[in-house]
Order: sequence, then structure tokens, then C-alpha cells
Amino acid sequence: MNTKVTIAGVTLQNPVMTASGTFGSGMEYSEFVDLNRLGAVVTKGVANVPWPGNPTPRVAEVYGGMLNAIGLQNPGIDVFMERDIPFLRQYQTKIIVNVCGKTVEDYIEVVEKLSDADIDMMEINVSCPNVKEGAIAFGQKADALFHITSEVKKHARQPIIMKLSPNVTDIAEMARAAEDAGADAISLINTITGMKIDIHKKSFALANKTGGMSGPAIKPIAVRMVYQAAAAVKIPVIGMGGISNAEDAIEFLLAGATAVSVGAANFINPYVTEEIVRGIEAYMAEYHVEDVRELIGAVHG
Repeated sequence: MNTKVTIAGVTLQNPVMTASGTFGSGMEYSEFVDLNRLGAVVTKGVANVPWPGNPTPRVAEVYGGMLNAIGLQNPGIDVFMERDIPFLRQYQTKIIVNVCGKTVEDYIEVVEKLSDADIDMMEINVSCPNVKEGAIAFGQKADALFHITSEVKKHARQPIIMKLSPNVTDIAEMARAAEDAGADAISLINTITGMKIDIHKKSFALANKTGGMSGPAIKPIAVRMVYQAAAAVKIPVIGMGGISNAEDAIEFLLAGATAVSVGAANFINPYVTEEIVRGIEAYMAEYHVEDVRELIGAVHG
């Protein structure tokens, strides 16, 4: 039984990875999960300088998931490179560093610092607010996405995954823009913008008013968008959004994803990623699937 998948020349031992922002750099989870069993660890977003994040409260539970407005709090690239990469290099899992910024120059600075680092790929978070565009996310306009992708590619030595926002009219258009600009892969979906109001206090549950919705409730939307994106491009697609078990992960593979990222479920069950790896293997044994790649895009009408 072969569970290996390849993305932009990087071979993962299985298609299960972590979603950025839900797993740190694996340190907190390493006592629960054997990181050697995961296809890849995708780190929390890292910027060129430390970001303090948004004011609290910045997490709220909602029906079918959660809202977060953490604001990409991170220690900055220098601390990250000194502390997190050496920790992850102890394991045989692949390392994918999520990169965030407020200007194109911010992204490039991080990408250049990572160019000689011992990492496997970078995932570029284009849901960050573009300060030069009035805080509209880089990933919400096709021309802005094309521009940042092409600029990052000029400076990157490792393969680049563009993480797409679902807060757009046409996800296929965005996927094609990333591919046309030279992206090596795309990942989707990022969180969906939502809001919660405390009716007793008549106040917003999050200090930021809005936050990113994740969890099981967004999975049908994510599966649909992954299917549309995979049909629109030839580069690999990494699917995410509400994956809670192996059945969910397999659904994304059938929709066309080459690999999957597990996010909010880590907060409920810290063992979930390793359980999903075993669940995919069990499914393959039950249905006599010799190679996991047979499942990719295998849904039919």
C-alpha cells in the first residue's frame, strides 16, 4: 500500500498535514502526536517582524465551529528560524512555513530569509490585509493575487503554495491567477469571515468584531471550492476546511486534493492528525486501494 503523494517535487509520506495557525510548529502537539507519522507540518504564520496580534477576546465558539481573530500573532522570522526550524528538523516530516505580511515587500523579506533555510516548501497566506490597498486582502482580487505570487516566485528558492481565500466570488478565477503567476501549488480554503454577537451584553463576541470561521460547518463549502479549483488548474491542490476525521479527508481527496490540512479539529482532539493517517490507511485496505493517488479526483457523477 502506497500512501505517498508528491507536491512540486516534494514527496510526502502521506497526504495529511496540519493547517497553519492550529498546530504552532508542532512543539505543543509533539507529546500527543508522532510528528514522524505526518506528511508535513505547516507552521503558524510568520512575518518579517514580530506581530502582537489583535486585542482580546479573539476566539469565540459558534455552532459547528469557531471564530478566531488572533491577528497572526507571531514572534517574527528571526526567532522562528532560530527556534522552530531546528525543532522540526528532528523529525522526518516535511516542513512547510506559512508566510504572512502587510505589503509585498514584507513577504519578500521573509521569503529571502528562508531561502537558505532547511525547509521544504512555503505557504503564502494571501488573506492578510494589504495595507496599500485599504486593507483588502491580497487574495481577494485576481490581479493582486497574480502580482504577489509572481513577486514571491522571483525570490523563493523553495516551492510556493498560495493559500487562497474563500471570501471571493469565483474561486476558480483565483486558482488560475495563482497558477498563471507561477505558483507551484495552491491550498484552500482559508477561514470564512463571520461574526458573533452576545445578546445579553449587546456586544460583539470578538474585540475585532469579525473573525475567521473554521470547523465542521464550513466543510461542504470547502469541498465545493476545492473541487472547482482542482478542475481549473493543473498544479496540485491542498484541501482544508472542517476536516475532523479520515472520512472528511478522503472526501477532499476524491474532490481533487492531492493532500489535506487539518485545522480546528486539533483544538478538540490533539490526536486527530495521526488518527486520520490511520483512517486513510484503513479505508485503502477496505476498498483495496493500492495507491492513495488513485483517490485523487476520483469522484464521478
